[in-house]
Amino acid sequence: MNHSSPWDVLLRTWEELDLPDGWRAEISQGGVLLLPPPGDDHNDIVETVQRNLYQQILLSSGEVSRFRVHQTADLRVLPLGTLFVPDLLVLPGPLRERGAEHSAADALLVVEVASPGNADRDRKTKLWGYAHGPVPLYLLIDRWDPVQGEPAATLYSKPVNGRYTNVQRVPFGEAVKLPEPFGFDLDTAEFPLPEK
Repeated sequence: MNHSSPWDVLLRTWEELDLPDGWRAEISQGGVLLLPPPGDDHNDIVETVQRNLYQQILLSSGEVSRFRVHQTADLRVLPLGTLFVPDLLVLPGPLRERGAEHSAADALLVVEVASPGNADRDRKTKLWGYAHGPVPLYLLIDRWDPVQGEPAATLYSKPVNGRYTNVQRVPFGEAVKLPEPFGFDLDTAEFPLPEK
């Protein structure tokens, strides 16, 4: 008789998926969710943020060995039985040092770029999940931000009891102030605007 937990079954299913190039799978709300490849503007934003992280923090500070920026690495929010695949993930050190599991409790920063088809997930489900991680910094780049009414970048910080207590939202064109351990302003002026 097999006594696998629902998490074990979902994780095994997730691990055995054979997805087409660019597709991702996440575990959320008791199931496996398939996500299609993002568009070019989405990828341009992710690349811009990653380049800035490397330029501003890793290379200029000489601390390349201290931080690692990863694209599409899985991140597990174990208290919730959830596995997300963020657009960017900053961890202290290489993935290989962490073994198979990348816990949200180890993350320094998670970046998600909202797409029309997943924006609510990034704004609600992942916001709630990362706060429970707890991931100390969650940067949501949303070209359809409903609060701002225009493209905006929002930095959520200081998670307490599954909720972020500090929110910094700026329209595209202004800088997001990333606190320590990063300590630099991320300029959003390069981010492409959505087509009208």
